Amino acid sequence: MPDSSTLPAVLAGPVLRRLEPTRLVFWLVGSQALQPTLSLSCTGINPTVDCQVVAIGQQAFVHLIDIHLDSPLPSDVQIDYDLLLPTAEGPQGIGHWAPHLLYNGARQPSFVLHSRIEQLLHGSCRKPHHPAADGLLCADRLLMACPEPSARPALLLMSGDQVYADDVAGPMLRAIHALIERLGLFDETLQGALVDDSAALYRHPASYYHRADLLPALESNETLRERFFGGARKPIFTSSNADNHLVTFAEVMAMYLLVWSPVPWTLIEPHMPSGLTPKRQDRYRQEQQLIQVFVSGLGGVARVLAHLPSLMIFDDHDITDDWNLSAQWEETAYGHPFSKRIIGNALLAYLLCQGWGNDPDSCRELVHKCQELSHSAATDHHLDAPLQDALIDEVLRFQGWQFVLPSNPPLLVLDTRTRRWRSESNFSKPSGLLDWEALSELQQALLDHPSAIIVSPAPIFGVKLIETVQRVFSWLGYPLLVDAENWMAHQGAAQVILNIFRHSRTPGHYVILSGDVHYSFVYEVLIRHRQRSPHLWQITSSGIKNEFPRRLLDTFDRLNRWLYAPRSPLNWFTKRRKMEVIPRTPSHSKAGERLWNSAGLGQVFFNEQGQPQRIFQLNADGAVPTEFAAKVSEQ
Repeated sequence: MPDSSTLPAVLAGPVLRRLEPTRLVFWLVGSQALQPTLSLSCTGINPTVDCQVVAIGQQAFVHLIDIHLDSPLPSDVQIDYDLLLPTAEGPQGIGHWAPHLLYNGARQPSFVLHSRIEQLLHGSCRKPHHPAADGLLCADRLLMACPEPSARPALLLMSGDQVYADDVAGPMLRAIHALIERLGLFDETLQGALVDDSAALYRHPASYYHRADLLPALESNETLRERFFGGARKPIFTSSNADNHLVTFAEVMAMYLLVWSPVPWTLIEPHMPSGLTPKRQDRYRQEQQLIQVFVSGLGGVARVLAHLPSLMIFDDHDITDDWNLSAQWEETAYGHPFSKRIIGNALLAYLLCQGWGNDPDSCRELVHKCQELSHSAATDHHLDAPLQDALIDEVLRFQGWQFVLPSNPPLLVLDTRTRRWRSESNFSKPSGLLDWEALSELQQALLDHPSAIIVSPAPIFGVKLIETVQRVFSWLGYPLLVDAENWMAHQGAAQVILNIFRHSRTPGHYVILSGDVHYSFVYEVLIRHRQRSPHLWQITSSGIKNEFPRRLLDTFDRLNRWLYAPRSPLNWFTKRRKMEVIPRTPSHSKAGERLWNSAGLGQVFFNEQGQPQRIFQLNADGAVPTEFAAKVSEQ
């Protein structure tokens, strides 16, 4: 059993999740079940604390601290807070057990409840071993420089790929296994693999860089092998690297701790595994340098998450590459017990680390089932396999991942991964990103609002040339090669979403925030030949710690401007030919580029009508922020 005497009480967090006038939600992970109490600098407010705990190991407990207030918090002012933990010496606050979360001169962390969304930060795609700097540190620098509370962003939106469960560096996987052992994270049985359980997986020589070898060596499983562990080349956009794909629930939970907190890294001393070939050893050393830089910034990342309310939604890499891309993909992935367990484990971890804090009410029943599963490991520290499989079935059926923040303007976050409109003509064709029922629910949520912010992980209005390339490869039967996931890839989903925008009772101003594509751009969109047309802004910021291949993006950008110029007949072959799409040029553009390729965070300022007033990309490399200001001729 791990030695708990030397473990800190809190391993990760607190992370401020939802912030509303009469509600606060915090997430943290402790080395034991904790009983925190809340202290607020504002007086006359009595909190009711509901702290739910899910054990994920012998010395690891996920907490969601859901606080209801008897009167509203004051808005637009700084509110200091503390979470006090009982000790033998008396209650101790964050300044004692997590001093790295405090800004210079502060004795407690703080937050600001904004009366309306005047500005926010958003981004996606944070891969620890990508060579770019960590874009979340842009938020840390921003908060350090804030002259007054009103200058703080209202919230931080992370729109997908908060973790890369399918693309893991060797040193990160080594750290994951060291942390699993240090905290005694629960073991599990594995069905359909060449290893019997998680302990055998961690010890197996193929566990590092060769996880494809652990699949059953049967011809019928070749597509499964390629889908999850093959590192299949994607020559058009990128190359997948899935040979360290996370498998167990413990592995994914450890990954979350290691990407959001510096504390777990102080508890382990991972070393290069034995048995690697010289080529793998060189790769390991190169990845280790990148991981060391990533870890050095985690104090600032954790500080941001303690001060800014953060909302999150998954995209594919949170679970696995090309997740639910087509009906054929689903048939293959969910038809085998091992691949289904891989997907289910990642989704369970998403539930506990992301989805639960987004909307505690809708996740309540699933979390209760998670508690039952963790109780099954109380004696032998091994999760009950039938209970785990039954819970995974429920999580895969769950349709409550999307959520709404009742802010001003309202914020609607879409689940574009699990409620897909499957192709009826050909199961290998890409599915629509939302099915008919989900789109109908979206329209109802938008009715009679003057403005709205929609978070769609994939851009609704993307780059036409890239979408055309994806369409060609899909037509040839190879959608997986090019990540053919965009709103226009499915006829039904594309028509319905465009009709929603044209509806007379839906908002006059839409701001669509997206990520996923590893570059940034801004489009203004109007309906052609219509007075009082709704005004849309597609604002894409990606990635937080990831970038598109630079030369390839420059080529796509240039060809897109040539082939889809305003008078080009090719525009009439697109599904949005009735839309007037007006790109904005980034301020650092040297040759008319409209796509900006730099890791970082998007920053959007809104006016009182909910329209974007100024749009920036904060660059992770420390360069001057890039502003998307100048309009260019319509597409």
